[in-house]
Amino acid sequence: MDHALALPARRISDLLSSGLQARVKSKRQAMDQPRSDPDQDLVTRTQAGEASAFDDLVVKYTPRLYGLVYNMTSNHEDTNDLLQDIFAKAYKAIRGFRGKSSFYTWIHSIAVNMTLNFLKKRGRRFQLSLDDVEASIQNDKEFMEATATSSPVREADLSELQRRLNEAMMKLSDDHRAVVTMFHIQGMPHAEISKILRVSEGTVRSRLFYANRQLQNYLDEFRKNPVS
Repeated sequence: MDHALALPARRISDLLSSGLQARVKSKRQAMDQPRSDPDQDLVTRTQAGEASAFDDLVVKYTPRLYGLVYNMTSNHEDTNDLLQDIFAKAYKAIRGFRGKSSFYTWIHSIAVNMTLNFLKKRGRRFQLSLDDVEASIQNDKEFMEATATSSPVREADLSELQRRLNEAMMKLSDDHRAVVTMFHIQGMPHAEISKILRVSEGTVRSRLFYANRQLQNYLDEFRKNPVS
């Protein structure tokens, strides 16, 4: 007998819309989770068959997961489809969730893995929005040191800079782009990314270093040869 839960697709779609209206004020607020999982009550109630408790989890996590998936796919339609699949999978699997990690980590692991599988199957590439890239660069000490003598990014030809950044991102592997998205855009610490991807923090740092260096090289080239 299949004890997996099932949530209608239309209901998930409606909940996604509700969740997107509850956007957070800042993308880079601290993401460290407290020792006691704040979602445990909702998880327990969902496991007991209370669908409305899962509704609350969908509304809570839709803004962050939408940002995560969109910045890995660069396509709103794909993102909406993936989010429905992600929450549907989470709902079916939640009775097997034993709390060895926080629900936050668990749902993000599902989202990242499903998106990576999507990208690898379809060969998709994504484009980072310029605002997100700039915000992340401003908080990356090593990256800023490498470009400290240059004019502010906003003073450059934005469309050409966007194109070069996109080209640089498209040269990265799906795994490298996932790490860049989680760290620079989602504001996740190394430790959380490590848990989600099930790799060491050293691996996370090395992937970030490689990706940052590629982006830096493109920006250096653009700075030396700006569009007139």
